[in-house]
Amino acid sequence: MPPSDRIRDHAGQGATTVAAHRARRRLRADQARQLADLLRHQLLTGGFPDGTLPHESTLAADYRASRNTVRQALDLLRAEGLVERLPGVGTVVVAQKYPHGLDRLMGLAETLLEHGRVTNEVRTMGPAPAPTPVAERLHIPPGTDVLYIERLRRLNALPLSLDLTYIPLDIGTDLLGADLENTDVFRLLETITGQHLGHAEITLEAVNADAHSAAVLEAPRGTAVLMLERLTHLADGRPVDLEFIRFRGDRITMGGLLHRSL
Repeated sequence: MPPSDRIRDHAGQGATTVAAHRARRRLRADQARQLADLLRHQLLTGGFPDGTLPHESTLAADYRASRNTVRQALDLLRAEGLVERLPGVGTVVVAQKYPHGLDRLMGLAETLLEHGRVTNEVRTMGPAPAPTPVAERLHIPPGTDVLYIERLRRLNALPLSLDLTYIPLDIGTDLLGADLENTDVFRLLETITGQHLGHAEITLEAVNADAHSAAVLEAPRGTAVLMLERLTHLADGRPVDLEFIRFRGDRITMGGLLHRSL
């Protein structure tokens, strides 16, 4: 075989070896991600009541995975701030996510009642002209004053969400003297209007935190946050509360019960 052919043949074998190595790495990365998803569920649902994960070899046996895959999965959970490796102890749970239901219309304090105390820091509050998109959602003329509220909400003193709220002023005026630091707006709206809240339209997406939101939430700049947009209506159908809520994604998990209807 001519030298040039031998070089090309060797290069081809090398390319095959590199491709196979990359394929194995991709496969292990996929398996690690899948294992991290399973372990994350256990972390968030109390699957490790003593706060310590089993040894890597035990996890490898339980999930029929290699030790390298287990280590990579734990690295993913460590990067999320859920676990940490302690010398002489092992991998321990260091963070907790709190469940926020999506199948019932409730205020944050009602939703997280069993997990601790929710407090609200009112950062901004007062009348402001409604931007056109806000006015359209609240069924009021553009430029009409609404009550604008920005609140930092904490659970057990830890920053949890930054809420921007728009409320029609004929209702919002009565909120100006209310105890917003310790009371959900939902409860106050029902008291002021004499009606129960009826339903809400929601949109949930992940967005990158801007510099202001990150600073207020004490989160790294650019980190992903869960953004919940919610338009709440009274029982008679009137829209009364438009909110843009940025949750720290490392402290909240969203869930609900869905029924299939054909």
